[in-house]
Amino acid sequence: MLIDKRDQRLIRAIHRYQHHRDARGLWARLQCARGKLGHEIWSLLSGSDINREADLAANLRMPHPTGIVMHRNARVGANCLIMQHVTLGEIEGGKAPQISDDVYIGAGARILGGVTIGKGARIGANAVVLQNVPAGATAVGVPARILTGSKQT
Repeated sequence: MLIDKRDQRLIRAIHRYQHHRDARGLWARLQCARGKLGHEIWSLLSGSDINREADLAANLRMPHPTGIVMHRNARVGANCLIMQHVTLGEIEGGKAPQISDDVYIGAGARILGGVTIGKGARIGANAVVLQNVPAGATAVGVPARILTGSKQT
């Protein structure tokens, strides 16, 4: 039961930390520390490296959070599904990916630099995305190319 909820517990710990990090008072400091500790524990148990400063929607789903790496400036929208061993990282200058709502990111995908992934886009397994992906499009390959003209289900 505990292992099945790793992703939810990790995201909750990150949100707890973010909610209380700038607040004042003893209760806020205790909750912030609880968020930090929870983040460390669930990162260790899940084998992921998600920075506490990453902007994550509450309903982000990571069914297998093992190996997921997220830069501190990464943003992930609502209803996204991120599979195992995905990297959201920078290339240079501290710019990280901005993922819109309803995006699927396949196992082993790498999204690097200040790219934007549009709403409802799909990133194929092991794709290396270095350019923006429009809403509803599919990106596959190394480096990723955008598939167009095909009806997606």
